[in-house]
Amino acid sequence: VDLHSKCNAEHAKIVFSTSVLYGSLTLFISILHNVFLLYYVETFVSVYKIDKVSFWVGETIFLIWNSVNDPLFGWLSDHAFLNSPQSGSHLTSPEVVLKRLKALSRNGPLFALSFLAFWVAWARPGLQFLLCLCLYDGFLTMVDLHHSALLADLAVSAADRTRLNFHCSVFSALGSLSVFLSYSFWDKEDFYSFRLFCVALATFSVLGFFFVSRLLRHRFQREIRPRLDEAQTLTELSVNSPHTQSEKPVTVGQYLRQLSKHKNFMWFVSMNLIQVFHCHFNNNFFPLFLEHLLSDNISASTGSILLGISYVAPHLNNLYFLTLCQRYGVYKVIRWLFMLKLGLSVAMLLAGADHVYLLCVFIASNRVFTEGTCKLLKLVISDLVDEDFVLHRRQQATSALLFGMVALLTKPGQTLAPLFGTWLLCVYTGYDVFQRQPGKDPAAPVSDVYAAGTPPLRIGCFHMLVFVPITCALLQLAAWSRFTLHGRKLQGIKTLRQGSLHSPAIDVKAI
Repeated sequence: VDLHSKCNAEHAKIVFSTSVLYGSLTLFISILHNVFLLYYVETFVSVYKIDKVSFWVGETIFLIWNSVNDPLFGWLSDHAFLNSPQSGSHLTSPEVVLKRLKALSRNGPLFALSFLAFWVAWARPGLQFLLCLCLYDGFLTMVDLHHSALLADLAVSAADRTRLNFHCSVFSALGSLSVFLSYSFWDKEDFYSFRLFCVALATFSVLGFFFVSRLLRHRFQREIRPRLDEAQTLTELSVNSPHTQSEKPVTVGQYLRQLSKHKNFMWFVSMNLIQVFHCHFNNNFFPLFLEHLLSDNISASTGSILLGISYVAPHLNNLYFLTLCQRYGVYKVIRWLFMLKLGLSVAMLLAGADHVYLLCVFIASNRVFTEGTCKLLKLVISDLVDEDFVLHRRQQATSALLFGMVALLTKPGQTLAPLFGTWLLCVYTGYDVFQRQPGKDPAAPVSDVYAAGTPPLRIGCFHMLVFVPITCALLQLAAWSRFTLHGRKLQGIKTLRQGSLHSPAIDVKAI
């Protein structure tokens, strides 16, 4: 009994350490990325004085690169798995996991170094803007793809994947604190302190990626090496087996046709495209809503608190969502979040725009729940990796490639959000965020604006605030109702995936 208890204690220690190490990788990403999102535009516009044409040209090229590099890097990473002649490959092959950890140990530090390139002027502003954005996003994509793919490669069971995601949320919340610290160093007139702050963040990130990825690789090699040797023996014994068949390579066209016939993948992408749109709509228009709906009724400090809550709360809230996922399943939790979004938006519409504190709660909660939903979707993509593996009888799961294809098809939502929002605001209220026209200034009296045939800007912002989430929720509920990879079918897929192997899956509990 004592020996059994000792083994259980040691086993628990190993599980905790592995989950923490995997989750800590998100800390080294988020401490840099949050600062990047908050300051890179202001740096080039106010400090480096980039011209408008160079800015928009750089953003346009960046949007194209941002959409293309995910499937490109995913294909470069995983296309060999589609062409593997081996049969009976392991579900989460040790070579695959070690390859992803090696890629993280190499690309993680390079990602941190590319972050530093923004804060020192080393070329003409237009050229530096374009090169920095593309370089930074390229390394970010490599890091994010391999880290996300590990979620599907390290674990198969929903409980283990939820545990890994749980620790990612904890460290992402810690990484958001870099935003608050940055306010103490940010000064457009004196950039020296902010540069030192960014160097400190990048140094911490470089060391973190290097040591954590190496530690995970060593632990993985130590724990899995006996299984790898056994798998190699089984492969050698089955070389001359009459049942061994050589698989034809899968081309890009064949893979795309397979995905187009993968119904759950298509319904998920449809839902996720709307989700990406809604997340970025909230990000883009959060300051506008604060300014025109609340600025006259709340202090600047209250607005800052709302902004801070909207950054940190999604990560903390996700910890509770993940416990619900363990109990009820990811599908049901996401459906409840869509219904909650719809219910809160309808309630806010009925209450009207005059309830200031209710508006504060709604603006913050709308972003928190929307971002929280986004953070659960990696679990669904990991399940789609399992289904793709089973449906097409893959020799090896193509985790990074599938994550990349999801990004390719959903990232247009990032561009549609500001375009649609500014267009809708202009059509509905006559207010152009780029150039205010005479007679339609938001400061004009309400009666004058109504006389001109358009509602006041405040009412227009309120209607955008409530009708966009209502529309998104209805469309997402419709698409999500057609998604069938949950319940018994999901368990059947996982059973088939594990049953197709000669050896059991590498589980987080076993590392």
